[in-house]
Amino acid sequence: MLQFGSAVPLGIYAATAFARLQRLGVRVPGPAIGFAGGLTASILLMVSAFGSYLLSRPELTSDPRLALAFSFLAFLAGGVGYVVGLGLLIAGMAVPGVILGLFPRWLAWAGLVVAALSELSFLSLAVEPLQFLLPIGRFAGMAWLIAAGFLLPQDRRDVRDRAGVRAEVRS
Repeated sequence: MLQFGSAVPLGIYAATAFARLQRLGVRVPGPAIGFAGGLTASILLMVSAFGSYLLSRPELTSDPRLALAFSFLAFLAGGVGYVVGLGLLIAGMAVPGVILGLFPRWLAWAGLVVAALSELSFLSLAVEPLQFLLPIGRFAGMAWLIAAGFLLPQDRRDVRDRAGVRAEVRS
């Protein structure tokens, strides 16, 4: 049930990133979209964990059709659902990061690429060969969130403009 347990810190991360972006003065919909995406990813990861748990119950898997349904539930929630939500979380952080210079430019643009690939992963529901986008979104997305968590400024005094000069703090 590690999968279920890992969903909780993801929800906490989403809330913390939202609060930090608000404290940095980001007053656009991006952080709220990211928060909604992070909660979506967290909840769908929990649903996927429940589906996997149900697959471990012999009384439920004795019917092959029911077992297949739980298998699809676990895959869809933990695959496409999770990755699309994660992409929204990343986009909600990366877009303000690009515009306001909250991250190094390479990291902010990498976040936009990962977010776009994550959002495109929903096409794998209709075009099975596009399922390669799922592990890209999952693993590159987690790596990006770890890097962003370390590099997101604590407060506005730490925000630098694109030239590397401290940004003016408005009160």
